[in-house]
Amino acid sequence: MSDGAEKSGPTGQIVDYDIHKVLKALPHRYPLLLVDRVRTIDLGERIHAVKAVSMNEEFFQGHFPGAPIMPGVLQIEALAQAAGILGIETMNLADSGKLVIFMGIENAKFRAPVTPGCLLDLEVEFLKKGSRAYKFAGKASVEGKVTCQCEFTAMMADAPSQ
Repeated sequence: MSDGAEKSGPTGQIVDYDIHKVLKALPHRYPLLLVDRVRTIDLGERIHAVKAVSMNEEFFQGHFPGAPIMPGVLQIEALAQAAGILGIETMNLADSGKLVIFMGIENAKFRAPVTPGCLLDLEVEFLKKGSRAYKFAGKASVEGKVTCQCEFTAMMADAPSQ
């Protein structure tokens, strides 16, 4: 478990996971950091994270002027980042330099627009755990209404050398 994250209960649930802990777990930074807080993590099982969608997001300048909508691919990226935190915390790899790399996306469906001012709930769970690759199911929603859902595969990898 990463430094400072609180673990409570026998289920291995992590709570009190703020932006500072998110930054320790993920290499992403503005403007591509799409997780603001984690509500809960059930280690090895699932995560519930959130993204506060603000009009200040750079992508709203062009998507679409006068009718801002968060791109669906960025909703999937937010789900992938939540999955990254789940994987990093489950494997106790925060601050290790390991990256969670996308390998595939399946069954992506976009159900409703995400607009400025929304609190986007990101729920991801493990479907399969292999020795190198992991399959996840993700669902994004606003006030209980699903906006995006998909399955995706990812793997842990070392950061590319520079």
